[in-house]
Amino acid sequence: MRLPHICTLLALAALAAPGAHAQSYPAKPIRLVVPFTPGGGVDINARLLAVKLTEYLNQQVIVESRPGAGTNIGNEFVAKSAPDGYTLLINSGAVAINMALYRNLNYDSLRDLVPISLFSESPNVLVVHPSLPVRSAKDLVALARTRPGRMNFSSSGSGTTQHLSGELFNLRTGVKLVHVPFRGTAPSLTAVVGGEVEITFANIPAISSFVKAGRLRPLATTGSKRAAQMADVPTLKESGIDVEVTVRYGVFGPSAMPKDVVNTLAAAIAKAARSPDTRQHLLDQGAEPVGNSPEEFAKIMKEEVVRWAEVVRISGARAD
Repeated sequence: MRLPHICTLLALAALAAPGAHAQSYPAKPIRLVVPFTPGGGVDINARLLAVKLTEYLNQQVIVESRPGAGTNIGNEFVAKSAPDGYTLLINSGAVAINMALYRNLNYDSLRDLVPISLFSESPNVLVVHPSLPVRSAKDLVALARTRPGRMNFSSSGSGTTQHLSGELFNLRTGVKLVHVPFRGTAPSLTAVVGGEVEITFANIPAISSFVKAGRLRPLATTGSKRAAQMADVPTLKESGIDVEVTVRYGVFGPSAMPKDVVNTLAAAIAKAARSPDTRQHLLDQGAEPVGNSPEEFAKIMKEEVVRWAEVVRISGARAD
């Protein structure tokens, strides 16, 4: 065969390869790793998303919990997995926060993980044990100033948005709430409901049943506007406290994943977020559906790394 013909055939094969890969993916079940214990916002989003991805991709999407070390165990596991699209990560802002909070990570969130798509976003809510004699965020600040270093706030782990929400609250108000990390939202909330810890910041899906039962009292949200599901609860900014934290739930994969596989997953995640039943389910739980492109998510991720690095530096937050 003459050389020009060989070159032409090779070029056509190269162009056809990505499409062929996309058509064959997925050919087996997919793992969606949650780096938290079950019961928190990431886990709730993961299970909702897994149902839709299973439907759209015609392969089972299995939610797998790998909690610990402020989500670093799950993050690293996915970062070092085969980049074939069969091991994915869903996480909140912790994947960006950890870049600044931990000095000796065995992975780099920007280098070793590829952002695929944001699924949803929501605010955190500042809640307290009902026995605490406060009815507003201002009341809490006033009380905390009389008890410096003697009031605690729990989180789902060091480096989570719950942790940094508390650190920002300390920074903006000048109070000294002590951070008590747990291995997930569920044990963190259990500690507050049981009176072991007075305060926490958590997302609406995780706290709603406790609030309805009168076992937790909401004081303020960390969003830019009031949450529709808690319209009577003001934002921290409305309360005169300059704290705004949006919790973003996004899906990542190992960085060397083929672009066509990334795009296939991004399209399925966006379709899931925008499907009428999933959209309503998210809204009912206080979350906003997103479903953006890998490029849009990558831009947000880079901005989050820079933003949280500054918060960690100014607040002096550390990994407990």
